[in-house]
Amino acid sequence: MKTKVFVFLVAIALLAIAGFSLTYWQQSKAKAVSALPLEQIKLPPGFKIAIYARVPNARSMVLSESGTLFVGNRSEDKVYAVQDTDGDNVADKTYVIDKGLKMPNGVALKNGDLYVATVSTIYRYPDIEANLGHPPTRQVVFDGYPTDTHHGWKYIAFGPDGLLYVPVGAPCNICLREDNELYASITRLDVADPKPEVVARGVRNTVGFDWDPHTGKLWFTDNGRDMMGDDIPPCELNVLNAAGQHYGYPFCHGGEIPDPEFGAGTSCSDYVPPVWKFGAHVAPLGMNFYRGGMFPQEYDNKIFVAQHGSWNRSRKVGYRVMAIDHDAHGATKAVPFAYGWLDDATQKAWGRPVDVITMPDGAILVSDDYADVIYRISYENR
Repeated sequence: MKTKVFVFLVAIALLAIAGFSLTYWQQSKAKAVSALPLEQIKLPPGFKIAIYARVPNARSMVLSESGTLFVGNRSEDKVYAVQDTDGDNVADKTYVIDKGLKMPNGVALKNGDLYVATVSTIYRYPDIEANLGHPPTRQVVFDGYPTDTHHGWKYIAFGPDGLLYVPVGAPCNICLREDNELYASITRLDVADPKPEVVARGVRNTVGFDWDPHTGKLWFTDNGRDMMGDDIPPCELNVLNAAGQHYGYPFCHGGEIPDPEFGAGTSCSDYVPPVWKFGAHVAPLGMNFYRGGMFPQEYDNKIFVAQHGSWNRSRKVGYRVMAIDHDAHGATKAVPFAYGWLDDATQKAWGRPVDVITMPDGAILVSDDYADVIYRISYENR
């Protein structure tokens, strides 16, 4: 009897400790997030930044018509939904849509259904908003993408043609894989009859794209290869003018730099050059044409690009959001719009922007997979 009592008391004590530890962790995490030095973020006059939601490893985002924000992640196994139910521009409800997924980075919506891209599989979650808080119904749409995890995480979106666009990164830093035409490409498929079609080739690793609302053309970022030095090759911003175009990888980089291993016997003039060259290693990811009415008129249809930041450069670069002007011929100017996540002096970063979307009120949301938050950037001087 004494033994049973002792075991019971020990169990109670362990539960109490576990509860305290969980509470302490939650409080510590909340304190850490609330203590993020947002005052260090530099923005143009009249703009301000605030925390919209707290989501672990927040990556790609998609917003429903009713305002539910769905968020994928890469280093964890979950997909989230957050809602601002009281209209104060801060999310107050969080749902775990599903878990146990392999790099569920990409999220997209169509006809009320949520689509999630893992490394090799596209899933559908029917009538997702009506089922928030309930066990998920997960349906396989297509499971024939490569299983490589190197550049295997995906950004997905439905295009103006109603098809789902799905990139497939190169399964390496630099290589030529001819055993599967899907490598280093952007594909599209009809989710009702999923047969991937390659629409862009020679794309090393795009984790963000959007369609120009005026021209309907697909613009996409691309991450340049590593191990060629601090300053080459550039990361890229590209435009798709016709299905099947080739953008150079692995033979040519930035429209003019032959690859030292695979460039022999080829000409960079054979490939589509980028419409804008970012700095090397800045890692441009999510991009968004500004469609809102909150910002000054000069921002109408401007492109916002999240630069995730370098990992193999002697001095770090990126860690910011860029604003890009463009015309019918391509991009014309790129300037930092939001920066300060990286301290140039100490070379320490406390945040890494990933994706950008426009809210119905005209503010933009920026996800950060390092600080585990989503920011809201708004304009007040209206």
